[in-house]
Amino acid sequence: MKLIQNLLLCLLALPLSAAAGTAADTFPERPIRIIVPFPPGGGTDTVARSVAAKLSESWNVPVTVDNRPGGNTLIGAEMAARAAPDGYTLFLPIDSTLAMNQSLYAKLPYDPINGFAPVSLAITMPMVLAVHPSVEARSVKELIGLAKSRDGKLAYAHGALPAQVAGEAFKSAAKVDMVAVPYKGSGPAMTDVVGGQVPVIFDALGPAIAFVKAGKVRPLAVTSAKRSPSLPDVPTLAESGLTGVGLVTWIGFVAPAGTDRTIVAKLNTEITRIIKQPETREKLGAMGMDVVASSPEQFKQTIKDDATKLGAVIKAAGIKLD
Repeated sequence: MKLIQNLLLCLLALPLSAAAGTAADTFPERPIRIIVPFPPGGGTDTVARSVAAKLSESWNVPVTVDNRPGGNTLIGAEMAARAAPDGYTLFLPIDSTLAMNQSLYAKLPYDPINGFAPVSLAITMPMVLAVHPSVEARSVKELIGLAKSRDGKLAYAHGALPAQVAGEAFKSAAKVDMVAVPYKGSGPAMTDVVGGQVPVIFDALGPAIAFVKAGKVRPLAVTSAKRSPSLPDVPTLAESGLTGVGLVTWIGFVAPAGTDRTIVAKLNTEITRIIKQPETREKLGAMGMDVVASSPEQFKQTIKDDATKLGAVIKAAGIKLD
């Protein structure tokens, strides 16, 4: 009797396991949605649309971008975390979504570490410290001197959480006090700096690079460990005498937690192939982005490492958003 019961259990399990295997083997066979937690036109949206178009070509299924801005990426993140873990919904978080928000909010509507299945890191991008051309400082050292002479009244603009964290890390390393002026996006922040309303800005290199190359702001340093290929003549903060401020922002692809590993592997193979293509590299490189395709495991480790490192900066600066 026991033998018969075991056989029946095995027979009942066979259709389920076969169905699971078939789902992974035939993926994708219907439209894929990529959730972007920002409005159309920004750097994250550009990465998503660059990949979506080529995914659609290679897999012969529609791949659409679903822009869900707001809440410092919380709205898009919650939607993605609650989606079915079948590979047909992807999400493009930035570093603040998965590595900063847990230190900034007492409670999140998603689990930044365990709520997603990492697929691949896509790009990294340094922050740039820049000033209005009328500002006397032409180096980081001179800016520090200027900040000290203004007795904490020198202001800097930021339009996103990573830029704010970079600014606070700079203040800590330079031992200066500055007034942080928050904006709802890097566009409005840069507009006011270009207009002379705020003298200093920390911004991601991507949205800032056009203003730098047009001479509308003067770059003093980048926050990456090495100089950016897009601005080879601009020193790093470390070269300028400030250590411990090696911050870069990143964008990656994740799926909801529980997505089949075989499907994650398929997504990783195709997405990394696409972003490594010369055409994609050139397009994103022109925006100050460095392509850094990774394995799911490498991306997961990046998230964990940055959560620890950036969490310490946020705690030291006393930044809270609720």
